[in-house]
Amino acid sequence: MPKESGRKVVATNRKARHNYHVLDTYEAGIALMGTEVKSLREGHASMVDGFCTFYNDELWMEGIHIPEYNQGSWTNHAARRRRKLLLHREELDKISQKIRESGFTVVPLQLYFLDGRAKVEIALARGKKDYDKRQTLREQQDKRESLRELRERNRR
Repeated sequence: MPKESGRKVVATNRKARHNYHVLDTYEAGIALMGTEVKSLREGHASMVDGFCTFYNDELWMEGIHIPEYNQGSWTNHAARRRRKLLLHREELDKISQKIRESGFTVVPLQLYFLDGRAKVEIALARGKKDYDKRQTLREQQDKRESLRELRERNRR
């Protein structure tokens, strides 16, 4: 059987870029149970309420919903359990130092398979205020309208 290659996205947290200013991103491995991996391979996951916290100098991801595996038995996992993220010690130290400053948080952005291994893209982020969110939406709308006008001019 050939080995998987490439990147297969399972879930994305689209609200994260709306609610936060993303400052730095990291790729982390995830410590998963067997039935969690099987459920992810089927494409089932939700990252809506996901966040990351430090416990005993280790980074843990919470609030991610990976539903139980359909063909699982008594070995099935809890859907919203805490999952350990696998990062190098230097990266963990850098992230924990930034989190100690006020206003910073760690948010999961994307859950995917890279060459057959489950990975998560996490971001060091700062929360946006309401006026920042409105400004971002306004900029996106202006960009969309300008592209639409250019497209219509090119058609003529």
